[in-house]
Amino acid sequence: MVLLLLVGCSEKDRPLESPVRLEGGIFGTFYQVSISDPLTQGEAEKLETGFLAELESVDAAMSTYRDDSELSVFNQAPLNEWQPLSNALIEVLAISRSIAEASSGAFDITIGNLVNLWSFGPEARPKEIPSEQMLAQRLAQVGFDAVQVDTQAMQARRERDVYVDLSGVAKGHGTDRVAAYLDQQGIEGYLINLGGDMLAHGYRDDNETPWRVGIETPQDGAPQAQHILPLHDMSVATSGDYRNYFEVDGRRFAHTIDPRTGQPVTHNLASVSVFHPSNAWADAWATALLVVGSEAGMEMALANNLSVLMLIREGDHWQSIVSPAFVDYFGEALVDELGIEQWTAPNEKLEQGN
Repeated sequence: MVLLLLVGCSEKDRPLESPVRLEGGIFGTFYQVSISDPLTQGEAEKLETGFLAELESVDAAMSTYRDDSELSVFNQAPLNEWQPLSNALIEVLAISRSIAEASSGAFDITIGNLVNLWSFGPEARPKEIPSEQMLAQRLAQVGFDAVQVDTQAMQARRERDVYVDLSGVAKGHGTDRVAAYLDQQGIEGYLINLGGDMLAHGYRDDNETPWRVGIETPQDGAPQAQHILPLHDMSVATSGDYRNYFEVDGRRFAHTIDPRTGQPVTHNLASVSVFHPSNAWADAWATALLVVGSEAGMEMALANNLSVLMLIREGDHWQSIVSPAFVDYFGEALVDELGIEQWTAPNEKLEQGN
């Protein structure tokens, strides 16, 4: 027994090669957390247990696939009655309201019933095109004005029978929660990848090498990187139309639903990556910009000073376009090196033409 205890202790004290990668499954997707700080086996295990507890807390609060989640209980609560909610849920509802207003409704968490109708939510439905009548009924319910949030009293209520779906922001919030936990533990260098939502802090090594992240090529099949970018004290979230979809009679229906029409988006914008200090904000903004398309999306990015990379489908190829804030963050040299086009506002194009 003494020998076993000694062996166990020595294994816990074993130093690990940097960066340490902790990975597994969560939220129906994956997590990968790379840490450049020197760690022992025991320290790494303790950190993983800690941030997984944070993610489980997010799932318990915001999952639409759990009947006992805080969000599911809120969705079933009587209309027009204030419901006390956790700090985390109130925070995410407040972020959602801000982006709903800034995007003129392109991001709207009350589209849950529409998402379900199109077979992309927890409601068990066949993958088929919904009837015009059913679509009109559910679209009539949509609107963030149906959800009232009192951030002072930490409570919220539904004024119409909307189904709140936080899938466009909850994963980003979870990424932020993992980062906050690692910060609290004194970790100085890490890269979090939660199902494609990424957040980098510090450096990859003592030589101050930045973390490098890949922006995925928007195509079916094995993931490939279209662009590799250095990331330091920044997060990135990407929304695309190329992973979750179904086909009926040769027509392809992507999972991103336009809250204004109730229909899946059909334009040629294949993916949007938003770079923001908060991954929750990046996550929600990426969804909003994918909904409105490339031209309106870039105008929205300019109005809100968002660092954005768009991949636009052109036949079998993709055009990469970035916002001015992206150029400010990464620098013109890198943009030119990667062969990425800088976005120019329509009125500027006319002036250049003159």
